[in-house]
Amino acid sequence: MQEQSTQQPAARSRAVRLDAFGGPEVLDVREVPAPQAGPGQIRVRVTAAGLNPMDWIMTADVDTAARFGLSLPAGFGTDYAGVVDQAGDGVTGFAPGDRVFGGALSRAVADFVLIDLDEGVAANEAHHTPEGVDDRTAATLAIAGRTASAALAVIAPGPDDTVLIGGAAGGVGVFAVQLARLAGARVIGTGSAASAGFLHDLGGDPVTYGDGLADRVRALAPGAVTAAIDLHGTETAHVARKLGVPDDRICTIAAQIDGVPAANGANAAPGALEEIARLVATGRLRVPIAATFPIDQIRRAVELQAGRHVHGKVVIDL
Repeated sequence: MQEQSTQQPAARSRAVRLDAFGGPEVLDVREVPAPQAGPGQIRVRVTAAGLNPMDWIMTADVDTAARFGLSLPAGFGTDYAGVVDQAGDGVTGFAPGDRVFGGALSRAVADFVLIDLDEGVAANEAHHTPEGVDDRTAATLAIAGRTASAALAVIAPGPDDTVLIGGAAGGVGVFAVQLARLAGARVIGTGSAASAGFLHDLGGDPVTYGDGLADRVRALAPGAVTAAIDLHGTETAHVARKLGVPDDRICTIAAQIDGVPAANGANAAPGALEEIARLVATGRLRVPIAATFPIDQIRRAVELQAGRHVHGKVVIDL
């Protein structure tokens, strides 16, 4: 049995709170009572929180929030990294001082998060942060890494494949491109003209999205595209069909198309996140951090991330 930390508990802490659902303008930093770890729980002193599109999508309106089980007042952000500073009765495997990362659904942008280790779900989890992975990077892994892994599992790329990835310069794209390359596949990634150099550095062949995409992809891959992942909407999926890719080797994450498989982070195989962390720790996968902000600039950070033109990840430092 793990004894509770003898560290003097903090009485107050900061957290981003919403009293209404909406855009970045509803996000405020509040002083709140510091949560205390109960039985089966750990308290994590958060040092970094990574932002994802789902953070602002699920808090944009009442109906969407309800589908995720959110009610007001609500917190914000899911991906976090930090240090365990309390361990409740019955906790095993974690102790104060352990570096951890994971997911805390719509409550990660805060000084402290409580993780109930008995729940064992992706939105309420902790994993040991490997040596060689800094906290900012660890705070970007849970949602985007799992989502990319789940999408790659659908199309199962290999050395004989050419994979078309739509939205390749975004938060999930940076993982999907590199994981496909590690599987031996060639990757063609769609993005803006400004993202071409960024995608090339990740190991992909860049192509601009928009009208004429199919013709541009044909010019890059006269030997045919064999699989595709659409990380943004439906354009890439429809182009893949036009190029002769069978539906079972196309995957979407942000839209539904009849006959085309869809994936999300909840579909990722057990151990997928730990494997991604190991790839980062060994230098085989890198996570570009596009921008960092202090917690009191949360609105600016979300506005930047929601613009969908960020090359890499946006992180809040705490």
